[in-house]
Amino acid sequence: MQIEFGSDSLESAAHDAAGALFFHEGQVDVSTLEGPARGAVQRALETARFKGAQGEVLEILAPAGIKAARIVLVGVGPRGEDEGLALESFAGYAVKALLTSGVRKLELFVGDASPENAARAAFGAQLAAYRFDRYRTTGKPEKQPSIQVVKVNTRDPGRARAAHTAWASLADAIAFSRDLISEPPNILYPAEFARRVQALERLGLVVEVLGEKQLTELGMNALLSVGQGSRRESQLLVVRWDGGPEGQAPLAFVGKGVCFDSGGLTLKAGKNMDSMKWDMAGAAAVAGVMHALAGRRARVNAVGILGLVENMPDGQAQRPADVITSMSGQTIEIISTDAEGRVVLSDALWYCQNRFEPRVMVDLATLTGASQVALGVEYAALFSNTAAIAASLVEAGKAEDELLWQLPLSRRLENQLDSTVADLKNLGEPAGGAIVAALFVQRFVNGVPWAHLDITPTVWPSPSTFPTVPDGARGFGVRLLNRWVADNYED
Repeated sequence: MQIEFGSDSLESAAHDAAGALFFHEGQVDVSTLEGPARGAVQRALETARFKGAQGEVLEILAPAGIKAARIVLVGVGPRGEDEGLALESFAGYAVKALLTSGVRKLELFVGDASPENAARAAFGAQLAAYRFDRYRTTGKPEKQPSIQVVKVNTRDPGRARAAHTAWASLADAIAFSRDLISEPPNILYPAEFARRVQALERLGLVVEVLGEKQLTELGMNALLSVGQGSRRESQLLVVRWDGGPEGQAPLAFVGKGVCFDSGGLTLKAGKNMDSMKWDMAGAAAVAGVMHALAGRRARVNAVGILGLVENMPDGQAQRPADVITSMSGQTIEIISTDAEGRVVLSDALWYCQNRFEPRVMVDLATLTGASQVALGVEYAALFSNTAAIAASLVEAGKAEDELLWQLPLSRRLENQLDSTVADLKNLGEPAGGAIVAALFVQRFVNGVPWAHLDITPTVWPSPSTFPTVPDGARGFGVRLLNRWVADNYED
């Protein structure tokens, strides 16, 4: 989809286009319109009871004197503090309403929005237009996307176009993450995941791939134990972006990358097991963050660590009651082979802090269903050993509409990790499951400033209620962490 910027009015919009106008709830005002458009929109508002509520869309035929084929009114809800997010939503709702309508050009009219916010409207349109349909070989023509061009009309198109460069790069990074999460597991296994991330070296990233021989030599028995039931080789990816001062300690992002999770010998129920292709969404988010940092030439040093495995049951698979020795030297009793993500993270985090001595570590993982039970599908769970880091992540999430809710690292639940045969076990009681999982992960942090994001609730909204997210992979975490880095760690 092509993005353009201009300064046209609704009256001069292209004849084959749809023109979209946005309204705040309770403040539906047509005074900025002129001529026939003003009267037509006013009549539609009076007869259709359009109030500008969030997500409310009203489509009307363009009156005589208007070249555009149709006019779409879009509500973005009450006027709030963040006009940028409102304009993203506006563009997202407009694209969703018209994506398969036959309209080839969508013209967005953003009034007196700043150039930065006009650019964010274009960004919202890009996100909303995303589709993962590479394996579709049939389909009715009327179901195919028709929008080829989105044009944002604003007071200063030149500055808006310049501001859009960074947002376009971020949109590419989010699409990359969404693609990874959406791929079927017979296509995207650890080695293929690694190949796709290696392709990002074109952006200036440095990518290392550690195979099972190297992981064995490093003592990553915990990570390796998860993948030993699969014929696919487990791998660890190290992705570096060196955009900051030489020698400055990096920010570190660590992602759980279970490319398919059958549950291992603790086999999951068949219902909804197909969704376990996205159990690598944490690693996909880390890959997307590194893509975003490199794409905008971020002035920071950062490293991404991706633990890539496939959790399958066969004669070589790890068993409940097995005891393994992690890279840290701590022994782990395996109570459930379906509590595998924290086991992967144990070695990935230990390796990260030992090799890179990062300023901060943030891990992302689809770790527990308990987090979704607690928070629904709008918030991801946040845990941290540093109050300032937690607060800054929450603020970045609000700015990007990728919301976090902090849960406690309750010491009263630590005894659930006690094992009678090893240093700790990988599963406690169902109550407080997300907290116990975070406490397990913390055992391998060793005092480094750290945050753990359990993103299970936010990975795959279907049906999606987000204006810029189609049903399916959201790519959660990419824009959140990109903003967090920009706001807190770049000069």
